[in-house]
Amino acid sequence: MTGQPQRGAAVITGGASGIGRATAVAFAEAGIDTVIGYHTADPHDPRETVDAVLAAGGRCLAVEADVAGHEGPEGLAQAAVDTYGRLDIAVAAAGILRRAPLAELSDGAWDDMLGVDLTGVMRTFRSAVARMTGPGALLAVSSIAGGVYGWGEHAHYAAAKAGVLGLVRSLAVELAPRGIRANSVIPGLIETPQSLDARNSLGPEGLRAAGAGIPAGRVGRPEEVAAAIRFLCAPDASYITGQQLVVDGGLTVRFPD
Repeated sequence: MTGQPQRGAAVITGGASGIGRATAVAFAEAGIDTVIGYHTADPHDPRETVDAVLAAGGRCLAVEADVAGHEGPEGLAQAAVDTYGRLDIAVAAAGILRRAPLAELSDGAWDDMLGVDLTGVMRTFRSAVARMTGPGALLAVSSIAGGVYGWGEHAHYAAAKAGVLGLVRSLAVELAPRGIRANSVIPGLIETPQSLDARNSLGPEGLRAAGAGIPAGRVGRPEEVAAAIRFLCAPDASYITGQQLVVDGGLTVRFPD
């Protein structure tokens, strides 16, 4: 990483796999200590993230943190302060993805989705900001579904991901006097455990087929999104706030064939 050195401590929700795990490693390479949040229902082992961070020369603590409730994000943020004596960055990468046509979309399924993918982001940021004593950075992971495109049978997911953008813009304005920046990334088609879920997302075959229609010629890797997150949270991005960075290999700018 070029430019100003990056130091500090970060919390990352959804840190057991995918973009969250890759971000923890990217932060370790930049000298940032991390506390990763994970959900006990997640089949991925958070210890694998901790081991990857240690291999990259960093420090990492895994803490159970369900962002669907108030206590999880609070405990996560406090763990960073207790462990590292500071909290400078919060990355909201936790999310769920469920397929549901409108006719089958219950109020409960809607509330569950927004409770994690939108309200969970707010809870993560609220808990972190309350413990930031100096300049800081907030980063939310949105999606091209909702952030750019619509997605049939995923209205609740797209609504949550679109709502994240409004949340980030508003927090950027509100928190600027404190030196706290808020941005988001909008990943395109990225090969993660979530996108590999054939029931609720594209699945392996769908991803391979979709890659042919992306100008870059392939779907993305979590590490490529993590690099963008690291930049937006770094001193090099000190004058960037309230923005959305699309990381999609050119998918959303390609003229339809």
